[in-house]
Amino acid sequence: MAEEDSSQEKSEEATPRRIEKAREEGDVPRSRELSTFAVLMAGTVGLWIFGGNITESMMNLMKDNFSVQRAAVFDTNQMAIHLASSAEEAVLGLAPLMALLLFAAIAGPLGLGGWNFASKALAPKLNRISPISGFKRMFSMRSVIELIKSILKICLVGGLAVLIMDWMQYEILTLPMESLEQSIKHSMVIISLSAIALSSATLIIAIIDVPYQIYEHAKKLKMSMQEIKDEFKETEGKPEVKRKIRQLQMEMANSRMMGDVPDADVIITNPTHYSVALKYDPKVASAPIMLAKGADQIALKIREIGNEYDIPILEAPPLARAIFYNTEIGDEIPEGLYVAIAQVLAYIFQLDQYMKGRGPKPKDLGDMPIPDDLQHD
Repeated sequence: MAEEDSSQEKSEEATPRRIEKAREEGDVPRSRELSTFAVLMAGTVGLWIFGGNITESMMNLMKDNFSVQRAAVFDTNQMAIHLASSAEEAVLGLAPLMALLLFAAIAGPLGLGGWNFASKALAPKLNRISPISGFKRMFSMRSVIELIKSILKICLVGGLAVLIMDWMQYEILTLPMESLEQSIKHSMVIISLSAIALSSATLIIAIIDVPYQIYEHAKKLKMSMQEIKDEFKETEGKPEVKRKIRQLQMEMANSRMMGDVPDADVIITNPTHYSVALKYDPKVASAPIMLAKGADQIALKIREIGNEYDIPILEAPPLARAIFYNTEIGDEIPEGLYVAIAQVLAYIFQLDQYMKGRGPKPKDLGDMPIPDDLQHD
């Protein structure tokens, strides 16, 4: 039992296949703190860059809305035109900032985990609405860590806000003493600087959170040795399945090979262990081509097909072994066997003529020249 339990310990790093499957299910490392920092910083930078335009739009809105003629107030058409003009002014003033915030909201999450669209993540899951699962999540270690981060953010941002207010106290108190236009512009500067300082505080939390999220994600995807073995079997195929596939492939190949035997010009045998079927067509190749070869039962089958189709069968053990071991199906015979095969083809031709009564009976072939490097016992 101890060995069985230890084998289930998830101590191994996730395989590429496991990581790929996790991405397909939408499980990638994400940092909310990084996304929050990106949006806040984009907003503050946007205020700093576009603050002048926003201030000018606000002033124009105030001028237009506080200087409406009394007659226009009671004219429905004039008020509709005035409302459309005010809305256009507000949209034009805020559009650049809103566009920057939208870009940050999209780009922020991509900073960790990259772009990943997973349709499986959209599928409904019962554990998301299960009270028991929700209760477990509420009191999980992850929830405790999130609570600690929230407290840390409140303390950090709140403390920094107090320091900023104390630092800018004089400037804030002198705003009522300035003109309206100057006060609005000065307020935008104070707000922009304060927002940048407060947003920078979230960077500290993001720097801590990003490595933690990467670590947590890698830890969650860790695998046991048994899981790795199961994945390997699933990917590579079980040994018995692979053997069956190889067997079927061999059977299919043999079936195709046997279908070519009737086209052979001669079958050379061992006589009991090997058989090779050759065809010679000068229009196709400069040397005879092996159509089929086999040992034992397959060799016997080749001879049976040869007898069925009246193909000449010649017993030449050394030549049969040399062709069997040095030639693949569909290839030409080696150059070193040209002379021996030429003698075989000549013998077959003379034998055919003799059987038709057109010539004398050919002499036995006897020993045929086979190079030492092509011989096989």
